[in-house]
Amino acid sequence: MNILFVADPLESFKIYKDTTFSMMREAQRRGHTISACEPQHMLWQRGDVVRAKVRDIHLTGDANDWFSESAALTGNTTRALKDFDAVIMRKDPPFDSEYFYSTHLLEQAEREGAKVFNKPRALRDHPEKLAIMEFPQFIGPTLVTRSADDIRRFHAEHQDIILKPLDGMGGMGIFRVKADGLNLGSIIETLNKNGQESVMVQKFLPEIDKGDKRVLVIGGKPVPFCLARIPQGGEVRGNLAAGGKGVAQALSARDREIGEALGPILLARGLLLAGVDVIGDYVTEINVTSPTCFQEIHDQTGCDVPALFIDALEQALASK
Repeated sequence: MNILFVADPLESFKIYKDTTFSMMREAQRRGHTISACEPQHMLWQRGDVVRAKVRDIHLTGDANDWFSESAALTGNTTRALKDFDAVIMRKDPPFDSEYFYSTHLLEQAEREGAKVFNKPRALRDHPEKLAIMEFPQFIGPTLVTRSADDIRRFHAEHQDIILKPLDGMGGMGIFRVKADGLNLGSIIETLNKNGQESVMVQKFLPEIDKGDKRVLVIGGKPVPFCLARIPQGGEVRGNLAAGGKGVAQALSARDREIGEALGPILLARGLLLAGVDVIGDYVTEINVTSPTCFQEIHDQTGCDVPALFIDALEQALASK
């Protein structure tokens, strides 16, 4: 197969932990060929199919110079996305207007015959924080609102709360407000932009001290191990980008219950890969844009997550 990865610039990859790199490495190990482009390299001209200026690459095994371009494309030479056996959308958040437009180009490529994972429409239909609200049986007390008064009422009821922007990533913009309500007004104004933007508010879950668990769901099934991102140094955020420590561990019974319940639903919607974030017994986010933690789980447990993903990809392609 020839697989196109739509991703961030290759030169920005930190290959010792990058999940997209681990996917590429496993695909190449199986004899598949690899190409890459950035969303900005896709184009759609009247009367033509969706194309992209791509880089055909080969992984070298050298940590300092990890890929070579075996057939570099130059100038205005492009290739149709429909001509690849699979297109894997791995652009990291934020899910901004350009990401949104990229999903439309990818969806047009689908209409032309391209096989895109995760499905572009599913990416648009599953905002990573809001998506949890569809599954109330698996989440803690949660409110989404622009209203400062509603947030204050939620705080009065639950006393210890977390506030976060709906478009945040990597733990950015997350605040905890305890029973004393210190700085609640200022935090609300910062996040809701004086009532112009919606905010997610959740009851604080003390189990965060045991980690914010990333439960990976591949091909509708939970991976047997998760990565608990444990806050460090007085932080309330476990995100690795915010300094959290990643500790791989076997799924708990509740983790497995969540993964097995959500997995078939997400897969049916075109989400071959999802990262379900769980604190204690509760889902806090469902990540679908560019879920990570493959290498950390593999390195610590031996569970070959990249192989599980390529297995699922090959199976999905065989069934189309």
